[in-house]
Amino acid sequence: METCGLACRDGVRRGWRLRLGFCSWTVCVLVVFVARLANVEGFYLPGSYMKKFSTGEELAVKVNSLTSIETELPFSYYSLPYCQPQGGVQKSAENLGELLMGDQIENSPYRFEMNKNQSSIFLCTTSKLNEHDAKILKQRINDYYQVNLILDNLPVIRYTRQGDYVLRWTGFPVGFFDEGKKTHYIVNHLKFTVLIHEYEDSGVGSLMGTGDGLDAIPISTTGSEKNGFGFQVVGFEVVPCSVRHNQASLSNVKTYDLISPEIICEEASQQVVQEGEQITFSYDVSFVKSDIRWPSRWDAYLKMEGSRVHWFSILNSLMVIAFLAGIVFVIFLRTVRRDLTKYEELDKEAQAQMTEELSGWKLVVGDVFRAPPYTGLLCIMVGDGVQLTGMAVVTILFAAFGFMSPASRGMLLTGMILLYLFLGIAAGYAAVRLWRTLKGDATRWRSIAWHVACFFPGIAFGIMTLLNFLLWASNSTGAIPISLFFILLALWFCVSVPLTLLGGFLGLRAEHIQYPVRTNQIPREIPPQKYPSWLLVLGAGTLPFGTLFIELFFIMSSIWLGRVYYVFGFLFVVLVLLVIVCAEVSVVLTYMHLCVEDWRWWWKSFFASGSVALYVFLYAINYLIFDLRSLSGPVSAILYVGYTVLMVLAIMLATGTVGFLTSFCFVHYLFSSVKID
Repeated sequence: METCGLACRDGVRRGWRLRLGFCSWTVCVLVVFVARLANVEGFYLPGSYMKKFSTGEELAVKVNSLTSIETELPFSYYSLPYCQPQGGVQKSAENLGELLMGDQIENSPYRFEMNKNQSSIFLCTTSKLNEHDAKILKQRINDYYQVNLILDNLPVIRYTRQGDYVLRWTGFPVGFFDEGKKTHYIVNHLKFTVLIHEYEDSGVGSLMGTGDGLDAIPISTTGSEKNGFGFQVVGFEVVPCSVRHNQASLSNVKTYDLISPEIICEEASQQVVQEGEQITFSYDVSFVKSDIRWPSRWDAYLKMEGSRVHWFSILNSLMVIAFLAGIVFVIFLRTVRRDLTKYEELDKEAQAQMTEELSGWKLVVGDVFRAPPYTGLLCIMVGDGVQLTGMAVVTILFAAFGFMSPASRGMLLTGMILLYLFLGIAAGYAAVRLWRTLKGDATRWRSIAWHVACFFPGIAFGIMTLLNFLLWASNSTGAIPISLFFILLALWFCVSVPLTLLGGFLGLRAEHIQYPVRTNQIPREIPPQKYPSWLLVLGAGTLPFGTLFIELFFIMSSIWLGRVYYVFGFLFVVLVLLVIVCAEVSVVLTYMHLCVEDWRWWWKSFFASGSVALYVFLYAINYLIFDLRSLSGPVSAILYVGYTVLMVLAIMLATGTVGFLTSFCFVHYLFSSVKID
């Protein structure tokens, strides 16, 4: 998996210095200076703070939700009969994005001491499995559920060999099923390997670029940290196995005692899952010194194959752009410019005579700015499209610059939601100003702004509520807590709606766009067309989809197959290319309709680029049938379709808005050069 590794190394390790250059060193000096004056512990971006541990210091292992690509329904770790911490289960504080993604991070009974190897450590022995517990365990094993542990914010990773390839997986399976014996086995012994990097500071305070931010390391003055000496956790690996313990020999063993004789997975029999069985959990831990430095510790998780595929996607998009740019060049320079120049060189008498002989787009000069049907709906959709497009561009740009590290779980989703809320002001402004331009009515601006604030969020809340009921019924941790549900509603009505109304007020106060030509009172009859115009509109979506579909595969795999996606540099380039293609496609289609005297270009320009959403939906259905064939149960299928519909609607609004606004500028520029009265 080299693609993401290359992107991470280029964008995280070296990209920060290249992008910020001299400013980075200026910030470094300022941070150290401020840290000295204020006596603060450090300066860091979320998820990037470097921790040092002294020898023997306790390391806390946490557990996340159980996940499966078979069902897409996360469950709590302690929903299975696992050992619980001695002090009780305690949930970790989580951000908005983590809660929406179904993460439930809790403490665990696994306890390590820095740089101290231990083997055959006893955790606990469960009571005899009843029928319900045995059934749930077998079901989770059949659905390929994975256990996700976390140490110092690093997910546990395991390696498996398949032929000549070594595959990397985050987490480890709950158990496995032996087809030959028709028996379920549980993973109850874990062999942990913690990779540590020996760190020694000069003792005068230092600053390190971590790829996610800059860390000011304070002076250490006590204990073993006198000279800034310590260990950093740079890797967390596990080898899971199933071991059947001798229960009689463990009757007097307490938690964290050593089991004798030492457990050897290859020589032990396996623990069966069946009613009446008692399961003993144990683990080993070994510490291995590594040359991996702390800023590079995520490389093992971010390595993805197929960097050439991403470059092929970009090259393919550039070819489409070049093709469309050639068409636009011909339209502007060879056709439009030639006609306008020829027309302007004539005297008034000749112009009057030529007016009677006009053909093509010049004939619809009196109707081209006639307000379209459902004007209010068009303004609302454009306003929401501006909001979504701005959110996507800013979020991906920040992620490409390394501000949204995978170490900061949920940060990407949290950032998207906050950006969407605050961009309501842009949505209200765009919608109300467009409404004033099309209708000239200043009395309905509140209604337009209110509908903008409720259109897409209302649909999203409706879909999320329906899916949430299904998750609640399944007792999944993916269900949004009722408290978070009310928080989201409060953010919607207390932040997004007021900002959208404020944007609408600013759009009302702004000068509406003046049309370059007058609109006739009687609409011009549109001549019959050889082909239905909607065929061209639907077909136009194939070109933007051609720039998107390769990257779309990696995004879908990240969402539904649990693969890490962090090539946001590639994604930002693809997003820019997609915007350019949508703009060019819409301009070309608008010009083609005007040339056949069809002045109803408003909605067609929106759906010419917005129709890419249709092909994204068809691709998602194809992905469900052929790539997610193992997806089991109607609940999982409904979840997939529900989230897909929400994604497709957002894509349609964003791409349609890009196409519409570009076409509007094109038509305004085109007819502002025409001097027909």
